[in-house]
Amino acid sequence: MKCGIVGLPNVGKSTLFNCLSNAKAQAANFPFCTIEPNMGTVIVPDYRLEKLEELVNPQRVVPATVEIVDIAGLVKGASKGEGLGNKFLANIRECNALIHVLRCFENENVTHVDGSIDPIRDKETIDIELQLKDLETVEKRLDKAKKNTKGGNKEAVKEVELIQQLIGHLEQGKSIRTFDATADQRELIEDMQLLTDKPILYVCNVDEASAKSGNAHVARVIEAAKNENAEVMFLAVATEADIAELTDFDEKQLFLEELGLTEAGVNRVIRTAYKLLNLQTYFTAGVKEVRAWTIHGGDTAPQAAGVIHTDFEKGFIRAEVISFEDYVKDCSEIAAREVGKLRIEGKSYLVKDGDIMHFLFNV
Repeated sequence: MKCGIVGLPNVGKSTLFNCLSNAKAQAANFPFCTIEPNMGTVIVPDYRLEKLEELVNPQRVVPATVEIVDIAGLVKGASKGEGLGNKFLANIRECNALIHVLRCFENENVTHVDGSIDPIRDKETIDIELQLKDLETVEKRLDKAKKNTKGGNKEAVKEVELIQQLIGHLEQGKSIRTFDATADQRELIEDMQLLTDKPILYVCNVDEASAKSGNAHVARVIEAAKNENAEVMFLAVATEADIAELTDFDEKQLFLEELGLTEAGVNRVIRTAYKLLNLQTYFTAGVKEVRAWTIHGGDTAPQAAGVIHTDFEKGFIRAEVISFEDYVKDCSEIAAREVGKLRIEGKSYLVKDGDIMHFLFNV
């Protein structure tokens, strides 16, 4: 599951990527600094894993991860191939969710492709390019669907009706994620892999003085995105880069305290990206290993078991489950079992975020 960082050139995408990932993307003060998309595997910060490590004292701890892709800056006309448009739009299509970085700070030493700071204009520039590309996609799909209606195909008729609605929606300058679709329509839309249908997080890149409370630019972004079913957050990306360079934990905490922050902003970005991808975590806990396993929200116990090994899903018998809260309260699996906090769940059980699980299977 990939989360792509997008935005105009010179808004802080690669600097944010460097903060998030062990991979080090080039960050420079000129457009198209990023040509090939950079990819990094990012650890998902989770206090629960730290607590389990403290209680179990395992030989090793394995956290959950998410893939972050740094995609080069888009410009006006990207949907028609301007700049390096087509290639970058293809990179976006491969991602499951988007982090859209918006410049919300003033600094005459950092150039802006449009010459002034206006995050709403910048947001609309990217929105329009992605909407135009989606319009091109659905119009091609419409031609194909219309041909299929000639044989009286009822499903094709429904598809034509839906696509015509989507075209009208896009022509109004609206992204597909704001389209009110039925369950059946949602299946068809997902099959089209539309760029503006992807879940999105707007990251407002502010200056250090605005790191705690944001600024007027951020307020405008929040207002612009309020009906878009999107997440919005702000952080000072350049300051986060300085924090990321510190290797001493106490120094980092002191830096954060001086800014009035309780944790690094990039931690919030990662957790929000994880949520955007509809991912959640369950744990296995033993003396050899405490591990966070990534599953989709709504996965059943056998599907969760299959993340460990396909044989676990094929031969699933049952799962032993303890909630994280009960495990921590009773301080161990044995103690939780003794007080009746360990549950036996079958194939239909929907795994909850934070469950601690042990699977029984037979193949």
